Amino acid sequence: MHLERKRTVAALCLALIFPCGPILQAEHVVHPKASYIDVEQRHRELVKNKDPRTAKAIASLKSCASLAPITPPTGRMVIPPHYISGGHGPVNPAEAPATRPYNDFERRVTAGMNQWLITSSKTEAVCAQQQIDQWATAGTLLAYDPKESSQAWFQVEWTLSAVAISESVLVNEPSLDPAMVKRDIAWMNKVAHRTMEFDKAGTQTNNHHYWRGLAAIATGVISSDDDLFTWGVGVYKQAIDEIDQRGALPKEMARHERAIHYQSFALQPLTPLAAFAEGQGVHLFAYRSPSGRTVGDAVRFFGKAVADPEIVKAYTPEPQMLDDSGSDFYAFAEFYANSPGAGALPSGLLKGLEQPTFATRIGGSTTVIDGYIPTARH
Repeated sequence: MHLERKRTVAALCLALIFPCGPILQAEHVVHPKASYIDVEQRHRELVKNKDPRTAKAIASLKSCASLAPITPPTGRMVIPPHYISGGHGPVNPAEAPATRPYNDFERRVTAGMNQWLITSSKTEAVCAQQQIDQWATAGTLLAYDPKESSQAWFQVEWTLSAVAISESVLVNEPSLDPAMVKRDIAWMNKVAHRTMEFDKAGTQTNNHHYWRGLAAIATGVISSDDDLFTWGVGVYKQAIDEIDQRGALPKEMARHERAIHYQSFALQPLTPLAAFAEGQGVHLFAYRSPSGRTVGDAVRFFGKAVADPEIVKAYTPEPQMLDDSGSDFYAFAEFYANSPGAGALPSGLLKGLEQPTFATRIGGSTTVIDGYIPTARH
């Protein structure tokens, strides 16, 4: 079933409040090149783009070819914790130098993918694929243990998400070396299984669990791995099942002064995860928890909290650090806004989408990838 038709069917289900269970396919990969967007459609939209915000995002992009290759880190992955103590408070200055190679790698790969999506440049696609291959042949992202360095484990889930998402778009370029693509996807599959097995052995089910779900489902699609795909779908459902009566994710509300920030950070992997599932005929945007919640409830709560942070006082007394000036804060909203049945966005989100959004962990320029334009596809 074509992606647009699937979205239409899912939207009708939501509009009619009709149980969508009967139209769900089995939770397995049926279209390994489907990505989390309709790549051909997005190509066409970008070629004739007249949206000023999208044009601004395009103008700000770097290219893979203009960025220096990023040498893969070797040896054991040991990264200092993000916070000096616990899960909030002052940020540890020792972390940034250790994560720089991974961030630069994500930026170069996503730059090539974004440029290819806009221009169909084979040079950019090849550049991104060769950068991926350098890390794949080095076996990067495999030499770590969460008990030794939990931050290394977190970095793996983010970098794998970035690279598997990019690959899901790049595989649609037919000129890429098939042997290289196969080798690189096999590496991602190995990395995904390792991080998934660590997750299964633990009890962590906050935003990091969702990031590993995104990494698993993106890798599962490109490698036609039903185990990874199905596990990612399960992670999403578990997250939605935890949404409370207000729309908050309780584990993110426990992050004190960063509660709103972490509601956003949890939605950042959940919305593209659902978009990947849509591409395989599994309509996660329509999924309802036993208490009737959907991801839309979490999005609306976030929008209300941004507009009025006082509502978070129901969970934590601390004044909120929104971090809303960062280009990634509203990045998830691009995918949600274009999802079936999304409806009107909260005013807090609409304001946040006045500027382009960007997050390498979910593909780079999220405005270029799936930019929200009111009424454009609805």
